[in-house]
Amino acid sequence: QVQLVESGGGLVQAGGSLRLSCVVSGRTRSTFGMGWFRQAPGKGREFVASISWSAISTYYADPVKGRFTISRDNAKNTLYLQMNSLKPEDTAVYYCAASRSGGASMNYIEYDYWGQGTQVTVSS
Repeated sequence: QVQLVESGGGLVQAGGSLRLSCVVSGRTRSTFGMGWFRQAPGKGREFVASISWSAISTYYADPVKGRFTISRDNAKNTLYLQMNSLKPEDTAVYYCAASRSGGASMNYIEYDYWGQGTQVTVSS
């Protein structure tokens, strides 16, 4: 059993910053690939960023490149997403996910475990 718990969401003004965290517990594996996805009201779940188990590979969706940074601390079983220069269009529920494959997949289908999500709201 693997559990993922996100935190760090909230309400912020446009141009502000937030840092999301995701703690992985249970039968944890530092070799999990990890990712962040988001879902805005009325839209499907979309890829935000991903990182391989070794942190050598990272990928970002075009809308967040240069503003968001994904990182991980395997000793703490924690994934992070630093979000800067936030825009109203970043408003969504943000989910972290873990993949047994260990890679930095951009495809949600390849993720095996999901958190419950944390709300991020950016006001204009």
